[in-house]
Amino acid sequence: MLRRRFLRLSLALVATGWLAGCAAPQTLQLDPKRSAEVPVTGSGQAITVIAADGRDSEVIGTRTGSAMSTATITVYAHELMPRLQREAERAVREMGFEPTTQRAEGRPSLTLTLDHLGYARGQSRPVIGEARMEAVFVAEAVNGGTTYTGTYTSRRTQSFAVRPDQEANSRMVNELLSDGLDRAFRDPELGRLLAR
Repeated sequence: MLRRRFLRLSLALVATGWLAGCAAPQTLQLDPKRSAEVPVTGSGQAITVIAADGRDSEVIGTRTGSAMSTATITVYAHELMPRLQREAERAVREMGFEPTTQRAEGRPSLTLTLDHLGYARGQSRPVIGEARMEAVFVAEAVNGGTTYTGTYTSRRTQSFAVRPDQEANSRMVNELLSDGLDRAFRDPELGRLLAR
């Protein structure tokens, strides 16, 4: 009798722990890297480079797909923006320019804005779950009186039998943002305008 009660209590604790794990919030540690080649158009000109966060919220979604869920997935701007800044500067340097964060009258500038980062639940089938992720970057190049704005969207759909943990979600969102950076800096119009 005592043994049965102990077993029942143990199972209840395991189930509670499992449910709590499913409902736990996640903070993703991201370090996206651009890997695509960039068009070389500069000849050492100084370019002001700024990475900005244009998102409405640092919470990108929930693990359950429900907006009311406490199992939030968060990407903090103070952690991500310095990494995007570094990648933007690296891209501009490889394009043949000299990046700086200082603004100056008449100096060309490039502002890279993370406009949207979302994580939603897809159309789930029995047993199999699905995560849908989307990232939108907006790059604005300004030189003289001319402005060029490009919008670059990356999407990813991932099926899973077991809900992804923090490490898996970090990896998937990292790949999503890396693809977005590749799309933005492959755009030849950015370099052309900055080189005028």
